[in-house]
Amino acid sequence: MIEAAGVVIPAHNEQDLLPRCLAGVRRAAGLAGVPVYLVVVADACADQTAVVARAQGAAVVEAAARCVGAARRAGVSQVLRSTCDVDPAAVWVATTDADTLVPRWWLSRQLRYADRGWKGVVGTVTVEDWGGHPPGVQRLYTQRYRAWREHHPHVHGANLGFAADAYLAVGGFRALPTAEDHALVNDLAAAGFPLLRTTRIPVMTSARTRARAPRGFAWLLSTLAAEEAIPGPQEESA
Repeated sequence: MIEAAGVVIPAHNEQDLLPRCLAGVRRAAGLAGVPVYLVVVADACADQTAVVARAQGAAVVEAAARCVGAARRAGVSQVLRSTCDVDPAAVWVATTDADTLVPRWWLSRQLRYADRGWKGVVGTVTVEDWGGHPPGVQRLYTQRYRAWREHHPHVHGANLGFAADAYLAVGGFRALPTAEDHALVNDLAAAGFPLLRTTRIPVMTSARTRARAPRGFAWLLSTLAAEEAIPGPQEESA
């Protein structure tokens, strides 16, 4: 049974979006039924991200790595220090992003899955507002992402959870500038830990055009925008 949980949020210059993210995480933590340690990693910030996080009740780790993998790793390390008196098998860590809003049952549902024996939970994302993108981007994204009924192939650091013992067994997040979430999930799977890929705990994220991580979610949307701008055969011949 899970006895303690942590939520890790890496943040690079996120003073504007972070308050809403933290409010959502606090609501989710209130329904978790166990102590929840909320950690924001203010990574190479030139704004008031750290101040905002502390004002919202989060523990803050300040870093200068400008690397989301290193930031998530530092945040998990802080959670593990805060729960050092608890068996790692009874500690659950969830991660999300500063531009993401989690539902109030996000964490409690992850913990329910953990108590059923899953060592990792890989969730999905929905996009809040497509206003900053050409109309065709939403259509292309929906086609690529697909409305999976249950199991899915996606990995998002904005919606990921795992048991601390499994995390430690595979060496944790790698200090990668992008795809650190994919690397961790691949490592957990390769080690034989049971992973649940589910569409039942989606989070809502932004479709902002300025990427925080190279080849991350904003980059994906930008590639779809570029694809939408390429004329089709009929347009080329017109």
